[in-house]
Amino acid sequence: MRKILLTVVLALFAMPLFAKDVVVNSDDAMKFDVSEIKVKAGEEIKLTLNHTGKLGKDVMGHNFVVLAQGTDVQAFANAAIQAKATDYVPEGNDSVLAHTKVIGGGESDTITFTLKEKGTYEFICSFPGHSFMMKGVIIVE
Repeated sequence: MRKILLTVVLALFAMPLFAKDVVVNSDDAMKFDVSEIKVKAGEEIKLTLNHTGKLGKDVMGHNFVVLAQGTDVQAFANAAIQAKATDYVPEGNDSVLAHTKVIGGGESDTITFTLKEKGTYEFICSFPGHSFMMKGVIIVE
C-alpha cells in the first residue's frame, strides 16, 4: 500500500514537468472549436492547431496567434494584413507571444510555449478578415 501511495504522490509532483496538451480545431466556416483555454502560470503548453476543412491556405488559411496582454487586437489584425510573407504575423512585433504557421484544409501545426504571468491573453487567427470571428482567450491562473 505504501508503494502505491508513494507512486501516486510522486506522479502528482511530476505532473507540472510535462506540457499541457491543447488541441484547437479550425474549419472552412472560419471558427475555432474553443474560445477559452485555462492553464497555470509557467506551465509549458503544447498546442496543436488542426484545419479540419478542405479549402487551401491561400483562400481559407488559419493560424493561431497568442497576443500579449493589453494588445489592441484590431490594430494588430490590421498590421497583419500586410504580413503575408510571414504568415500574417508582422515581424518584430512585441505583441506576439507565440504563433503557428498558416495552414490549409487537412493540415496541422504544433507549437510549444509558456505564459509566465497570470492574466488573460487573447488569441486570434490573423489571416485577413478572420480575427473578428476566430478569437478567444487563454486564462493563466
